[in-house]
Amino acid sequence: MDFTIRAVRPEEHEELGEITARAYLDDGHLTFGEDDAYLPVMKDVTRRVAEAEVLVAVDASGALLGGVTFTPGGGEWADIAVPGEAEFRLLAVARAARGRGVGEALVRACVERAHSLDGCARLVLSTQDRMASAHRIYERLGFTRLPERDWSPVPGLSPLLAFSLEI
Repeated sequence: MDFTIRAVRPEEHEELGEITARAYLDDGHLTFGEDDAYLPVMKDVTRRVAEAEVLVAVDASGALLGGVTFTPGGGEWADIAVPGEAEFRLLAVARAARGRGVGEALVRACVERAHSLDGCARLVLSTQDRMASAHRIYERLGFTRLPERDWSPVPGLSPLLAFSLEI
């Protein structure tokens, strides 16, 4: 692995916000494109850091390759995780860094965080049905579908698919 995983630094917030936004926009994962109401939330890494844990992958030169937001169940950033669970969101890898195992390494770091939480029995996540490359990572790491927890953040949109990993 030619990169490391660590907590995001304040001077990297803006860049990680842009990497996250570009990953979702360029891959067509924001329903309303540049006008999507979720876009400013994705870009606001400072808020994410204040309310959750944000991890990044960086190469030897310090260049950001991607990031993810991790939170315990019941936390501000938990969409579907309940107490006794943990969740990760906004997994994003810069286009130029794809194919290097960055996404998988970020997910593995979340699994490690979940293992370190007292009383955490499960790590959960929500994903769009068309995020096939992310689904392959989750399945490779042992996550399974949790269809009873599928949900839609906005009425009328396709539901987000829930996955889980027993800890």
